[in-house]
Amino acid sequence: MSNLEELTSSVIDGQVAKAVEITQKALSAQVPAKEILDNGLLPAMNQVGSDFESGEIFLPELLMAGDAMKASIALLRPELTSTGAAYAGKCVIGTVEGDLHDIGKNIVILMLEGNGWEVTDLGIDVPPQRFCDEIKKGSYDIMGLSSLLTFTMPKMPETINVLKEAGLRNKVKVMVGGVPLNQSFADQIGADAFARDAVQAVVKARELVNK
Repeated sequence: MSNLEELTSSVIDGQVAKAVEITQKALSAQVPAKEILDNGLLPAMNQVGSDFESGEIFLPELLMAGDAMKASIALLRPELTSTGAAYAGKCVIGTVEGDLHDIGKNIVILMLEGNGWEVTDLGIDVPPQRFCDEIKKGSYDIMGLSSLLTFTMPKMPETINVLKEAGLRNKVKVMVGGVPLNQSFADQIGADAFARDAVQAVVKARELVNK
């Protein structure tokens, strides 16, 4: 098993100290931070999200994996942000109301920042009006809505409708993401883009600002 495969396993198992140790060793061995992210942490995020949604793991395991992932990300952040591309745009992102999960959202933020984006994180359990207020006062290219739980998905179209009612829908592109989502759902609610993972989120964000 390679070190990065071992990192994936340690994050999935919620082993914070081990994840930090492997990440530190990889960085000391001159493994690029983006490679550690792409081949060590992203696979763990995808697996944990899938296992939680299917009921194979529960909230305690999800939170433990999140702690391990955050600890590793903290070590990667300086290199990723310093090697990012030129300023690409501004994004505000949050997990929709009723959902307390932020693993996927945090990885998306890290990837965007590493690719030159300025990101405002509204956190978790964000009401539709809070998103609307932020768009009203800020100059954002993209609003990102995250959901890990199926029963919180309706908060996404509700948020988009609040933007419409405030006359702000044309001011920003809306990108949605999360394990239970798909392109069909994004189309139905009138989102501008759907990203299945953090890597695709960067690609989609770039496409949206270049349209």
